[in-house]
Amino acid sequence: MKFTDFNFHESLLEGIAASNYEEATAVQEKVIPLILDGKDIIASAQTGTGKTAAFLLPLLNKILSSDKRHDHHINAMIIVPTRELAVQIGDHLEGLSYFTSISSIAVYGGGDGSSFVQEKQALSTGVDIVVCTPGKMIAHINMGYVKLKELQYLVLDEADSNNATKDQNAGPKNIA
Repeated sequence: MKFTDFNFHESLLEGIAASNYEEATAVQEKVIPLILDGKDIIASAQTGTGKTAAFLLPLLNKILSSDKRHDHHINAMIIVPTRELAVQIGDHLEGLSYFTSISSIAVYGGGDGSSFVQEKQALSTGVDIVVCTPGKMIAHINMGYVKLKELQYLVLDEADSNNATKDQNAGPKNIA
């Protein structure tokens, strides 16, 4: 299945083309339509199968197509267990959304003072998508300026990182 078959927003298709994506992987073919239909899902697949794009692409499309997009709030949050994964997803997100109006920021520990100022600015004035580690986000939330009231989408990536669930053949589950 080609990415153009998903009827993504035109500016998102530009980012997909620039990322050299043409054909969807098996997990993407299964997951993307469910997310576009507004379903909540749990998906498990091996590393390198395209899971990140499987949730980023429909998330980006939903935000671009939404009339409920809130400019001064956080619209989506992706929670990840490590700084390295936050950086990786943040970079992937930046590439896919390059030709769109979507704003995003990666929030994780271990940065310098200038990153804290940038994070506080984005979290208090609003950003479309936040990719974050739990500890750093909790620190910001405890300071009282994070705008979560209008949060529409929540992604828990690598939710099984403590090895609690290891069924790599489980595939997507519709939990809606």
